[in-house]
Parts: sequence; C-alpha cells; structure tokens
Amino acid sequence: MTKVLTDARSIRIKGRSFLAVMLSPDLPFDDWLARLDDLAARSAGFFLGRPVVLDLTDLQIDKPQLKELIAELAKRNVSIMGIEGARPSILGSGMPPALKGGRSASDIEVQANEPADSAVKPAVAAEIRPATTQSIVIREPVRSGQSVIFPEGDVTIVGSVASGAEVIAGGSVHIYGALRGRAMAGSIGNASARIFCRKLEAELVAIDGIYKMAEDMAPNLRGQAVQLWLEDDAIMADKLI
Repeated sequence: MTKVLTDARSIRIKGRSFLAVMLSPDLPFDDWLARLDDLAARSAGFFLGRPVVLDLTDLQIDKPQLKELIAELAKRNVSIMGIEGARPSILGSGMPPALKGGRSASDIEVQANEPADSAVKPAVAAEIRPATTQSIVIREPVRSGQSVIFPEGDVTIVGSVASGAEVIAGGSVHIYGALRGRAMAGSIGNASARIFCRKLEAELVAIDGIYKMAEDMAPNLRGQAVQLWLEDDAIMADKLI
C-alpha cells in the first residue's frame, strides 16, 4: 500500500556566512603543532568554541597524514569544520567536508549586554548593515569575554578593550583607550591593515594572520599610544606622535 502525504510541511533552508579562523599548517607538522601549542598556551581560550577551517593549499600530504593532523588538532580541542585547498584524493569518510570559495559575512548581529557576572558573556557587534559599509564604531568598552567581529572593514572602539576580550576586523582597528585584550586586523587577508591604540597592554595582536604576543613586544611600548603594521611578514610597532 502506498502512503500518500497529504499534510506535507515545507522545510526552510537558509544560507548564512560565518567568520571562521583559518589555519594554514606547514611541514613538518610536529614543528607547526609546537608553534600552535605555544600560541594556545600564551593566549588561553584562543580556539575555544571557534569554527576553524584547515587550509591545505599547495601542501603535499597524503590521507594518513591528514587524518593524523586532524586527530592531533582534536586533542587540542580544535574542531575542524571544513577543509579548503585539499586534493579530493586525500579526503574521505569521517573527515570534515571540502570547502570552496570562502568569503566574508555581511550580517553582524547585535546582542544586549549581560551583567558583568553572567556565566555567558555576549558578543558585541553592530546592527545589521549593508555590505557596502566599510567601518563601524562601538561607543562602549569591550568587556572580558566579549568579541567585536566585523570582517567588512575597520572597527573603532570608543573606549578600552579588556583582558580576555577581542576585536577582529577585516580592515584596521582603532582603539581610543587601553588595549588589554586581543586585536586582529586584516582578518580576511589585508596586509595593509593597521592597529592603533591609546595605550598598549595587549595580550595578542595580529595582522593578516601574523601574530605577536605580549611578551614579544618591546617593553618601551607598553602603556604607550602605539600603531602597529605589517612589514615583510613581521609586525612592526612605533609610538604615535
């Protein structure tokens, strides 16, 4: 007997873009994983709860090597949501899906502030704006546990960025207060992006994927008004006049 569905309900399927961390490993993996461990140790929670994409473009590895790498990342609580740039022959069942054509998201969600002692801190972002918007201004401090993410352009913070907070911008980052947390400029591939802050006390700064930790920064720049930029794959810094 054939069963006929007379009360079919539609299924709503939507497309949505999310900002993911892109990891581009290099060989030998043991050395690269050691550097990853160093980053995670010096910036606690950096990968916690983040979607991560593995970029294997131009990396000559086989399927067993890829499986071992994914397993090593899983041990470090780094969950791979997808793989980009891999040869089809090294992908298989049980592996993250292949991704192609990643692009920045244009929707930024606004969430109300929670009390400071809330167990779950909200993300701070801007209201939904057209894709042509090139900058946003956050007119309040960014508190510990909060994130400002704007891949479309520059982010300006009228206030300070607390330890444990982060600002991620596709363009440059301007902070008119103390930078005590993390600031990442050029997050989707912009080597000309810069970071400006009124008082440098950062846990981590990054431009176009190149990062520098607090202990790697010149002591004479701590507590100073500073600008940071990328030069020959190294983060440079100088006092603002």
